[in-house]
Amino acid sequence: MVKGVVFILFAYIFGSIPTGVILSRYWAKVDVTKRGSGNIGATNVYRTVGKGLGALTLLGDVIKGMIPVAVAVWLFKSQTWISLTALSAFMGHLYPVFLRFRGGKGVATAVGVCIPIVPWALFVAFPIFAGVVYKWGYVSLGSIVAAGSLPIWIALFSYSEIYIVMSVIIAGLIIYKHQDNIRRLMKGEEDRIGKGE
Repeated sequence: MVKGVVFILFAYIFGSIPTGVILSRYWAKVDVTKRGSGNIGATNVYRTVGKGLGALTLLGDVIKGMIPVAVAVWLFKSQTWISLTALSAFMGHLYPVFLRFRGGKGVATAVGVCIPIVPWALFVAFPIFAGVVYKWGYVSLGSIVAAGSLPIWIALFSYSEIYIVMSVIIAGLIIYKHQDNIRRLMKGEEDRIGKGE
């Protein structure tokens, strides 16, 4: 029990590491929280300081979700503790202690937490994301649709009620964090991929 609580705290702190902020400040001398949308995720980093740092931010945000969950799978063998670890790392990205709890939208970190436990769900969700972005050009719309479908694929591939509940929480939070994007999409004001914000 104590080990589990300590590890969940570790997962939150690890998830709180602001990859995009660190990379942008170190390599480009830019504070992405004050540029573009102000978001710390890969899309804003890509739009404000370039593809390379955007790609590294994406990778870093995936890794900070994946590592705690992979270790939890090895340590606990319990779906409850694994799910709590996943949610903790995910919440760290959304509400990072290092940025006064103002974080990203969680898509890449959600991918990371799913890789060790339900990777097959991502093989279905990713083409949905890519297809929406290719068709309409909106990363936000692709993220919302893919996140909304994630609980379905996890239900099909994991047969685990605990993982389904976890995925519903993650999907709901991703959609909630995209509420400004949803408003812009409805008004026709959302930027397409490749355009500045």
